[in-house]
Amino acid sequence: MEPSRRDFVRTAAAVSGALPLVAQAADAASRPAAAIEPFDYQGVRLRKSRWQAQFQAARDYYLAVSNDDILYGWRKEAGLPAPGKPLGGWCARNSDTVFGQWLSGMSRIYRATGDEAMRDKAAYLLAEWARTVKPGGNCGMDLYAYDKLLCGLVDLKVYAGHAAAVPLLEKTLDYVMRTYSRERAPATRAEINAHPAEWYTFAENLYRAYEVTGNEKVKDFAATYLDHEYWNKFAGTSAPADAHWVHAYSHVNTFSSAAKAYAVTGDAAYLRIIRNAYDYLQRTQCYATGGFGPMERFVPPDGTLGRSLEARPNTFEAVCGSWAGFKLSRYLMQFTGESRYGDWAERLFYNGVGAALPIVEGGKHFYYADYRVGGTMKFYKVSRYSCCSGTYIQNVADYHNLIYYRDPGALYVNLYLPSEVTWQRPEGEVRVVQETAYPEADTSTLKLELTRSARFALKFRVPAWTRDASVKVNGAVADVACKPGTWAEVARTWNSGDRVEVRIPLTLRTEAVDRQHPRRVAFVHGPAVLVYDDWAMEVLPRFPEPDALDQGLVPGEQPGTFRVAQPGGTKLVARLRPFYAVGEAAPYRMYHDLDALPIAVW
Repeated sequence: MEPSRRDFVRTAAAVSGALPLVAQAADAASRPAAAIEPFDYQGVRLRKSRWQAQFQAARDYYLAVSNDDILYGWRKEAGLPAPGKPLGGWCARNSDTVFGQWLSGMSRIYRATGDEAMRDKAAYLLAEWARTVKPGGNCGMDLYAYDKLLCGLVDLKVYAGHAAAVPLLEKTLDYVMRTYSRERAPATRAEINAHPAEWYTFAENLYRAYEVTGNEKVKDFAATYLDHEYWNKFAGTSAPADAHWVHAYSHVNTFSSAAKAYAVTGDAAYLRIIRNAYDYLQRTQCYATGGFGPMERFVPPDGTLGRSLEARPNTFEAVCGSWAGFKLSRYLMQFTGESRYGDWAERLFYNGVGAALPIVEGGKHFYYADYRVGGTMKFYKVSRYSCCSGTYIQNVADYHNLIYYRDPGALYVNLYLPSEVTWQRPEGEVRVVQETAYPEADTSTLKLELTRSARFALKFRVPAWTRDASVKVNGAVADVACKPGTWAEVARTWNSGDRVEVRIPLTLRTEAVDRQHPRRVAFVHGPAVLVYDDWAMEVLPRFPEPDALDQGLVPGEQPGTFRVAQPGGTKLVARLRPFYAVGEAAPYRMYHDLDALPIAVW
């Protein structure tokens, strides 16, 4: 049987010494000013699209999970009446593996959509769970689970306005600060067959709790969970020699702790670290999808990434990995204002969690995305209700917080997705509706509705992979610089009814898996990775050379799909289509060895 992560997660022995909570105002004097900021789950709505449907299906699923089943294990252990039944899988004993993440996702969904049913479910679950917490604040959770609970308690207060979360936050934190060990064993290669305790992801949520409580002792406690030993590898370089063979998801996630340390302390060393870490990830750890971590590990930049495609089915921990990538991308965009950090969020949106199979009855959910060169398919994880069932709800809530950013004088469009945003400005309300079929079409149209005319800038992320992007305002071509990897800016006085059309040419290209395997490539159309249908009973074609894609791949009947051109005009049945369009158990090939001969089956 596959070992579960929680089996390897243990907090060390308790330490003595009480640390009473003292409420103090958070000191903001040293905090860096944000260059731009997201809308923080408020004022943004998804409109009809594949991803709005994914969000809605997830929302409906989590709302329908029985409250009694979620609470069963804790109630039983506390000697309370326990109707219902265990959820099973990783939640066979109780639901602490995912509980905090579910509270978090429900709170963020309420903030984004005003969904009172989700808010009320979270509030009820919290109230009933609180009955099982021991008088001293011991909720029976190890660090791995409590980290997630802390996130949920903070989010219930910040995003759902649920004041009852704060006393529980303070009560459980008091216990944790008195009893959790200060020993910080770093992750090593020796743990290759076991998951480390992931203590280094904890500081982010402790700092968030400090912001809610104003308790300086929580801030000091958070500082004891800073992973200087690992982070310092990136202090002066984006090419450290020994940053690999650690757990991939949690080490991307831990950079969010470094980011939060920067936000709270203002120490620029943390910003240098996460900038270098981002560049390290993009250059040595990421596939064309934006995914990372074969067998859940960072790998040395010696061709291991490419070789992993020959055998390993666990290419990318897609749901948790997307959550970690979304957060790091957003922190970096917020701190620097640089558009390039949005490119990773876009890839993960379309090829990561946005391409995941939906969670279905009984906690059956997607975990690993498989990119093997020999061909594979999407499959559900055997274990139910594992970590990815916790981050899945957070991810789909996060869709609302990735599309738009703002500063006092500008609205930034990061993702081209059917959506709308309401921006409150001193001059009055600005509502922008975005209509697009991107990434199956290369244009997005934004319609503006204003209570009164106002001057501000609209800025559009120009992905690094595109060429010849352009902008039209009310049908006329705008004289706007559209350099890849930057923001294209239109600054003017806007009137209600104005329309802006952004064109992002969807380049068709190959991307090699790593430097050591230049001929092991994925086909990419805009931000979307294409996969080849591997179910047709025909000879596997020789794929076109990178410099001949326009002739070697011809558009298919459906938008965003292609077929491999054949001599004499022979038409193949199989096609290349976006990875996000592939369902369960449909065979596909993502990476291709261009020098491999076609395979004749008869």
